[in-house]
Amino acid sequence: MFRIGFGYDVHQLVEGRKLVLGGVTIPYPRGLAGHSDADVLVHAICDALLGACAAGDIGQHFPDTDGHWKDIASTLLLQRVVRIVQGKGYRIVNIDSLIIAQAPRIGPYRDAIRHTLCEVLSISPDCFNLKATTTEKLGFEGREEGIAAQAIALIRRYDPGTAERSGLEPESWSG
Repeated sequence: MFRIGFGYDVHQLVEGRKLVLGGVTIPYPRGLAGHSDADVLVHAICDALLGACAAGDIGQHFPDTDGHWKDIASTLLLQRVVRIVQGKGYRIVNIDSLIIAQAPRIGPYRDAIRHTLCEVLSISPDCFNLKATTTEKLGFEGREEGIAAQAIALIRRYDPGTAERSGLEPESWSG
């Protein structure tokens, strides 16, 4: 009934690109290099959701060899992933995510990112968590060479007869 998926993504910071994290453009002198808008947070969430429903990974669905996906907003990819999850008979229970970056600070943009992603995912804000951390200047993130993100998604089989219940209530835990 329940399934868990994990996602991870990393992109290099480069000149001449805008920085998009969680569907939100963040003012910063460099952006992330990639075929799409390189939104590492959204990519990690896509992989977590695809993994949870055993549907491969983001590269299989949106290969960087296909010009159709060039410079596309990653939130559009996430919308397609949500449809894949739903098409397999699952609904999102919750997502926990982490952005790993020395800079920029994510705090000022946290609410906007959560709002944007909850809308794309069609989940309530109490079902989506966003954390951010630095690496204390260690590694590529600490040297501000790139940004990484991780996400864990919990999905559950959708039963239209119990659509109003989450399946997480204590009375549903017995036998």
